[in-house]
Amino acid sequence: MKRGEAQLLKYTALYRITIIVSMAVKFLWQIFWFQKTNRIWDEKTRQKWESLLVKQAKEYRQKALQLEGLLIKVGQFLSTRADLLPPVFLKELEGLVDRVEPVPFDKSREIVEEDWGDDLYEYIEDIDEEPVASASIGEVYKATLKDGKTVAIKIQRYRVGQIFHTDFKAMRIVFWILSRVSSIGKKADLGALYRELVQVVSKELDFKKELKHSLYFKERFKDFEGVYIPDYYEYLSTRRVLVMEWIEGVKVTDETFIQEHQLNREHIAKKVFDLFVEQLVSDGMFHADPHSGNLMLRSDGTIVMIDYGMVGEIDKDDASYIRMMIQGFILDDYDKVIHALEDMNFLLPHANKQKVKRLLREMSDMYFQGSFEKFDQDVLNQILDDLQKFVKDQPIQLPADYAFLGRAASIVIGVLTSIHPSIDLMKWGKPVIKEWVSGNESDASIYKEVLKDSAKPLLSLPKALNQYLTDSEHQRAWQERQQQHRLFHQYYLFYALLSFVIFASGSGFLMVKYPDLPDVSIYMGFSVSGVGLLGVILFAIIHFLTIQTITKDRRNKSE
Repeated sequence: MKRGEAQLLKYTALYRITIIVSMAVKFLWQIFWFQKTNRIWDEKTRQKWESLLVKQAKEYRQKALQLEGLLIKVGQFLSTRADLLPPVFLKELEGLVDRVEPVPFDKSREIVEEDWGDDLYEYIEDIDEEPVASASIGEVYKATLKDGKTVAIKIQRYRVGQIFHTDFKAMRIVFWILSRVSSIGKKADLGALYRELVQVVSKELDFKKELKHSLYFKERFKDFEGVYIPDYYEYLSTRRVLVMEWIEGVKVTDETFIQEHQLNREHIAKKVFDLFVEQLVSDGMFHADPHSGNLMLRSDGTIVMIDYGMVGEIDKDDASYIRMMIQGFILDDYDKVIHALEDMNFLLPHANKQKVKRLLREMSDMYFQGSFEKFDQDVLNQILDDLQKFVKDQPIQLPADYAFLGRAASIVIGVLTSIHPSIDLMKWGKPVIKEWVSGNESDASIYKEVLKDSAKPLLSLPKALNQYLTDSEHQRAWQERQQQHRLFHQYYLFYALLSFVIFASGSGFLMVKYPDLPDVSIYMGFSVSGVGLLGVILFAIIHFLTIQTITKDRRNKSE
């Protein structure tokens, strides 16, 4: 197929839907056939399985770059979902760079003039017609305003809204198929996942939301030393056009630039660390795509954070739930951990909570053995790997913001190790964790919660002890007496009946045989009959007294 024809087909709804759905069906068939023909899962089978997944992931990347549009964003979105996809697939998707061929400049100019309602050069003095960056949603051009200021103009790609809405329909079909024929459909809430996908991507299609996010970060970090957020031109920004200050700089990981300007790697890494720790442990918005291309470095060592199309948010409830979960681990209270996971909507409705609680306890015991003293970088890496497997195997589904939070943290760690390979994250992280756990606000202090929870058993001890020594003791004694009374009741009743049988036998013997019996036999008959009668009277009296005692105990118990 010629390149021009491929470009035209790219905008055809039927073509896009056919390619996307057929690729999904093909992958599902390959997985089904593999599992059907490989019953024994030995090491060789696992290698073949991983090879199949890598092949599928590479094909997905190729199709995503060919079709552009939503497939790129879906790949980036799914790369955060360790709860859904295997690690080898995720690894391939992480390399899916949102960088595509640019559209002709006249198409971009048309969009700008439609939104501005005037000729492009009424507002700008000059613009480079070759974009400095080209992604699936927008392209960035360098331009000069009439007042001489240099700006970056981000323009939405030609017909991108149409492409994405077509792809939403295709993905809806794919998700429906997955829900019917795959294990993912049984494990995950694909309806919720689809809605999250639409919500996340739709935000990126509206540059006004990105403008709002950028102004938020500008205000939040205005006094943050060594960090700069660009200025934005609101009067020129629309739903499809975003105008911001031009930034001269390079990627924060540029080794040559760092050496040329004699910058301190550790200081740069520490600034990036502080910048994102502030975002990831506090309530509010956080940058959800902090790769090195969105973190620029100036010659004076200033870090410039750009591109706020993809952000997540931690509200106060989220922060509280996360603290509650950590508090549960510290206090060895896994009911609290489960409650936090439920409040965060991590657990699916069919989740076996007792099983999840047991697995969490086993994981915690395995790593920390009752103490956090052995918590180092190697342990952290192992925990992250095992958590990925745990989340994938259990009925847990991460809401989008939490998935973005994990993705952002993972990306930042990668950036930090690129800047400063010998970085000691635990050394920098422990004081932050200590401060965060203690809480700066009285209502956020986990120590207060820990003390409160720890004090509960102590405060309730006198009452519990009194209960045990009084009510509990009386209860146990009463139950023991009741058991004894029941045994004696059966005992006396049995011997009373036996005595009656003896009395009746002796009396009958005397009445029937009396005229022909010798004196000794008559004497023995009277004796047996008398013993039986005495036994009946004696056991009847004791049984009567036992019944009275049982009745009295019951009255006292009820009072």
